[in-house]
Amino acid sequence: MVNFVLIAVCIIAGMVFKATKSIHPDAHKGINTWILYLALPAVSFKYLPKVHWTTEMLFPIAATFLISVFCFFFMMFYSKNRGYSRRSRSTLELASGYSNTSFIGFPLISAFYGESLLSIAIICDQTMFFALSTLGIIAAVKGGSKSGKVSAAFILKRLVTFPPLIGCISALVLSQFIDFTAAEPFFDKLAATVSPLALFSVGLQLKFNGWKKLIPQMSMSMLYKLILAPAIVLGLALLLGIKGNVAKITIFEAAMPTLVTSSIIAEQFRLNTKLTNLIIGVSIIVGFFTSAIWYEITEVFF
Repeated sequence: MVNFVLIAVCIIAGMVFKATKSIHPDAHKGINTWILYLALPAVSFKYLPKVHWTTEMLFPIAATFLISVFCFFFMMFYSKNRGYSRRSRSTLELASGYSNTSFIGFPLISAFYGESLLSIAIICDQTMFFALSTLGIIAAVKGGSKSGKVSAAFILKRLVTFPPLIGCISALVLSQFIDFTAAEPFFDKLAATVSPLALFSVGLQLKFNGWKKLIPQMSMSMLYKLILAPAIVLGLALLLGIKGNVAKITIFEAAMPTLVTSSIIAEQFRLNTKLTNLIIGVSIIVGFFTSAIWYEITEVFF
């Protein structure tokens, strides 16, 4: 409940500031720069050094990437069927293939399953973040190109210069040689700014005019994100014989609404931010209800 109120406050605050014109029209770009260059890398340094890697953790890693891969094919067929542009397709991929595994996922897991299982959720979160920093950026680069065709060298350049990916890899490597315990309070404070500022940025960019025309795209995005994605992970767990808490948490995290950072990536690569922001806002509301259903489903199967 507290998180839901915070979400509403952050988004509404952004909308109010925008409506009163008391803030520069491009203010969200400065906010997004802070998140990309400082806050998101801090998230990696906060969580990755604490992760205990075991063989059973391969399932949430594989499942998180598979959600993104299946989303690519799902949106490719849907977009071709509807005659959408490469830009629209990339927007739908970005808004549908990546879950809000931390800001929404962590509190809901604590509420439904208990804080002891957050260690599994952190694996899902960081894998999702890495998938966004690689597969998500590839989709965004292609969608932001006028021709829709981008060279492998250009994609590689955008990947290796993407600050969150640099932070993610740096945290993985440096944590093997350096103890970051003393810096944890600093990383905590930076990481804590991600969700509220990202939601505030969403509010600044949120536009409702013409939203009815976007209902088919919004509906298809949420169909995949809130229903099909966790169903795919459930089927995979049953197929591979994955049981217990690892299966439960991985499925539950897959059922989380759209990642708010998707809006920042969409804005940076000139995708359809209006559609992305609407999907984020609506999926968060709907996701609170569908997540409860997925909790019951996981309890039945596992």
